[in-house]
Amino acid sequence: MNVLDKFLPRIEFDSYEDFVENFTINIPENFNFAYDVVDEMARMAPEQIAMVWCNEKGDERTFTFSEIRHYTDKAANFFKSVGIKKGDPVMLILKRRYEFWFCLLALHKIGAICIPATHLLTTKDIIYRNNAADIKMIVSVAEDEVIEHIEGSLPDSPTVKCKALVGGSRDGWYDFNKELDKASDNFVRPVGAEATTNSDISLLYFTSGTTGMPKMVQHNFVYPLGHIVTAKYWQSVIDGGLHLTVADTGWAKAVWGKIYGQWICGSAVFVYDYDKFVPKELLDVIVKHKVTTFCAPPTIYRFFIKEDLSKFDLKHLKHCSIAGEPLNPEVYNQFLKATGLKLYEGFGQTELTVTIGTFSWMEPKPGSMGKPSPGYDIDIVNDNGESCEVGEKGQIVVRTDKRKPVGMFDGYYRSEDVTQKVWHDDMYFTGDVAWKDEDGYFWFVGRADDVIKSSGYKIGPFEVESALIEHPAVLECAITGVPDPVRGQVVKATVVLTKNYTPSDELVKELQDHVKKVTAPYKYPRIIEFVDELPKTISGKIRRVQIREQDKDKDNK
Repeated sequence: MNVLDKFLPRIEFDSYEDFVENFTINIPENFNFAYDVVDEMARMAPEQIAMVWCNEKGDERTFTFSEIRHYTDKAANFFKSVGIKKGDPVMLILKRRYEFWFCLLALHKIGAICIPATHLLTTKDIIYRNNAADIKMIVSVAEDEVIEHIEGSLPDSPTVKCKALVGGSRDGWYDFNKELDKASDNFVRPVGAEATTNSDISLLYFTSGTTGMPKMVQHNFVYPLGHIVTAKYWQSVIDGGLHLTVADTGWAKAVWGKIYGQWICGSAVFVYDYDKFVPKELLDVIVKHKVTTFCAPPTIYRFFIKEDLSKFDLKHLKHCSIAGEPLNPEVYNQFLKATGLKLYEGFGQTELTVTIGTFSWMEPKPGSMGKPSPGYDIDIVNDNGESCEVGEKGQIVVRTDKRKPVGMFDGYYRSEDVTQKVWHDDMYFTGDVAWKDEDGYFWFVGRADDVIKSSGYKIGPFEVESALIEHPAVLECAITGVPDPVRGQVVKATVVLTKNYTPSDELVKELQDHVKKVTAPYKYPRIIEFVDELPKTISGKIRRVQIREQDKDKDNK
């Protein structure tokens, strides 16, 4: 059972063209996902499975929609009892604990602002977030290092009034699990001024900060409805099925794949709570729990194909999607050969829902993001803001003159000037460069800041990185541009080697020749630097800007 018909006048489509032309979402007045989807599912199908949770220790829990409602009402009463009210910002650092779902939905019920965050934040990161968003409460996993960073932040965080621990007790902290036990399971939907409206802020996400300080992406209460497309038409989740998206709750990818669209479509979500990614263990739980649909970044699939997939009974797995970075065609082909399953790529940002995707009516082109989602008016524009020709590289923009897509952000919280920089003239500039082929498929090139302009050519870092990664010597690499008096810029590769290789002039030449064979010769890296590790954001994205800054500093010395 699902609640799709409450929001979609039409659910099934015959083709991609039919989908784009005729897909619409009916947006109810004062929509609140916690009441209008979760509580409604609990009323219609109380025993339907909402979540299957397990961890690497072997603990398992299954929750029905009725149980989810029960615990979220309790959590809402607890939050209310400690003074949390509509509009109050609350930060959740909960990894993959199932209590995250109780807290998120409880905050939705109250109308408070939920700020999911990663457990990898340092004291400095937490201070920045506490003050940028005036955070009133923090709910955290009971892990020593995380607790230490939170407590270290408090002297410089005057707005934080209380804090709660999940899975443990400590002086000065509420024991969330004990408080949950004590709380009433009857929470009445607020009315009047305390009720939520569609335009109220429901979520704030801090961006990963690849080029500067993290920005706060502001989403309203309609945002979950935008993920109907994500779940139903891109991830192809199944009513009564079980969907797994690999993501920590600190990142927006979690709400893309672990709650909103999936529950609207009647699919349960599968949560595997682990600290260390071990491909075999993840495959084992997928088999054991009969996961039906799966979404993960390319890295996961790269590790999967290194396993002997014939040893895993994946017959329950019906659809696999992929996002986060462009897909190397070799990974696609090997996974297809081993499983018979095609990989359906997609593109989006924390600011958006799935914006470009390979939908079920389309034949995947490995390495392509696919075509624009319905409701998104997508274009590729050059530096003058003019639409690019087929094959011409330019920046991906969302045109908002006719409509704002359902699920698109409302701007950066408390940063009107930053919002204006990327969203003006009825266009939102994604900062991502791509080109479109003659069939209308989009191909990712790289971040606009990262694209290298050399001798009149635009070179995207991904293509060169992808070529280098195919060489057995290369564990990781980052491609950047270095100023050059003749060519404007030349391509530089910063490379982390695999265990069996050591830096040498011979290896430099070998890697250069390899790239020339795999891609267009002009794209080869004229400079190769070997390093022990690459600079990264806390979300694991490579900070190419830092490499460029370090190179500048070297030049200035």
